[in-house]
Amino acid sequence: MLSQNRRLRHLHGIYLRNLSFTKPHGRASDDLDADLLSNRPQEAQLQHHQHQLHHARSSESLRPRPNARRRSTTLANTTPVTRHKQLEYTIESRAADVFFSLHCEEEAGPIYISELGQRCMNFNFRFFDLSSAGPSVTRLSGVKIKLWAKRRESWSLLLSQDIDLCSLHYLGSLRNHHFPPNCLIFHLEDGLYSLDLASKRPEPKQTSPLPSCSYNALMKLANLNNSIQDALATREALTAQINSLLERTLDDRVPQAQESARLVSKYLAAQKRSLRVAQTRRDDLKASIQARRDAIKEGRSAQSKAADYVEHAQSKLPASQELIAVTRESIHGQRRRICEDLAHIFPITPTPLGAPLSFSICGIPLPNSDYDPTSSSSTEDSLSAALGYVAQLTHALQFYLSVPLSYPITPFGSRSSVRDNISLLPDSQRDFPLFLRGGATAQYRFDYGWFLLNKNIEALCVSAGLKIVDIRHTLPNLKYLLYVCSAGSEEVPERKRGGIRGLWAGRMKGRVGVGSSLASTDDGASSAGGSRRGSMDSEILSGKQRETLNRALGRENGPGSGDNSRQSSVGAVDRQRPQSPVRLPFDEGGAKLTLRTKGLRENVGAHA
Repeated sequence: MLSQNRRLRHLHGIYLRNLSFTKPHGRASDDLDADLLSNRPQEAQLQHHQHQLHHARSSESLRPRPNARRRSTTLANTTPVTRHKQLEYTIESRAADVFFSLHCEEEAGPIYISELGQRCMNFNFRFFDLSSAGPSVTRLSGVKIKLWAKRRESWSLLLSQDIDLCSLHYLGSLRNHHFPPNCLIFHLEDGLYSLDLASKRPEPKQTSPLPSCSYNALMKLANLNNSIQDALATREALTAQINSLLERTLDDRVPQAQESARLVSKYLAAQKRSLRVAQTRRDDLKASIQARRDAIKEGRSAQSKAADYVEHAQSKLPASQELIAVTRESIHGQRRRICEDLAHIFPITPTPLGAPLSFSICGIPLPNSDYDPTSSSSTEDSLSAALGYVAQLTHALQFYLSVPLSYPITPFGSRSSVRDNISLLPDSQRDFPLFLRGGATAQYRFDYGWFLLNKNIEALCVSAGLKIVDIRHTLPNLKYLLYVCSAGSEEVPERKRGGIRGLWAGRMKGRVGVGSSLASTDDGASSAGGSRRGSMDSEILSGKQRETLNRALGRENGPGSGDNSRQSSVGAVDRQRPQSPVRLPFDEGGAKLTLRTKGLRENVGAHA
């Protein structure tokens, strides 16, 4: 970098070497100041008037001293305290806390203050960047540096020196140099410089030669620069003219007022929209609150009704519980009776000459899932018939024991079947026969159907609390189930007399008088029973139900017979009061049974 091109923007760091608090020897102070002023002749005259006089040193003091012999035994015989104090004195005399500040003539205060270097003689201060100070500072080539030091808890100005960057000498590096006291080294962009040391020619840079510009190119650049300057001047002139015209022109506030009115109208419309939305929201909230109030009112009324119902039900709770217990006991007794009747209808007896656990149903022996496939057709027929009885008995027990079977049974005598709706099978192959048709496939389907029948029997036994040892024992398991379900210490309740409501008409016709309307119209008699679809009507009629039936029959017999019908009773009471015109068809003496079908009515009692 050429010396005339050095500016403060190129300065990045300052080093201090060989800190010293003594005045320099070997040269008079006047000579040192003269050297400094010779570098800056402009300020020589001003500094000459402001310079203070100092005593000149003698020739003896200026003469260099010969190298004295270094003595290493000066502190040999001293005490450790003395040596420590001498060491502290030496350190205090040479080391200190130092920082520097940079000043310019255009600036009132310092443009940069360095960090504090503590107790040292050679200082490498941090790098800095003066670009933030502005172009008025970075374009200067001169700067004043002040060096501040702290000794014995007091700060003092150690050095104040004006530096011209153009007069610095290039060093290259900090090695192999003997620095004078308080030597300042400046770090510029291209290397290290100093004012006190001799200059060293920098090594040429090993770079490729750069192409230079021709005269015509330089002239073009000059013309372009002149054009740019003319354009800038024209722009400034136009700006001045426009500003003068604007100053002379009166302000037109109509557009501003129109814009303000437009904004106000826009804000007003927005506020109206928000007001409508708020009103809609308010109406919705009112409707919601009213709906909630109505719901709360209804809920409270329902709650009060429920409380009344609960209070009323609590008074009936013991009677209801007692009725439930009685009903359960009655159901259990009826189940015992039904199981006993089924045991008589389908007798399961042991085979005297057969194998152990061999039983027969209705006199037809049935092996325990074990038979001879090469047996005759008569054996197959007896097996199919026995399985038909078992299927019919199992199908009836599922209703009486309230146990739905996993595999539905279709009872059809010796051609019964069972259906598997659980396994992954086609719908056309879900029905498995309980009879043999011949062939290997039929044999497999028959065996699987028998297995499903045994699974149904197992489900019935498990519902009754029985433990099945082997599901292949078909008849023993059924015998065990009927025995357990019909067992009990109390007496079996009698069968409630009743029948199919469709058969009441014949009995009523034989017991009602000649002039009654029941004898005149068959449809009225049949409707008095009120037949129920799909039912065997074996339920127990209570006293209230019987009274209701008596009143209904009395209304059909005429208005004069209503009191007699209300006074009639059922069973033995009817036999004691033969004068009653209406009798219920629960007695077995001379009753005429009529089976009602679709469009066909048959008198069964006529042939009895």
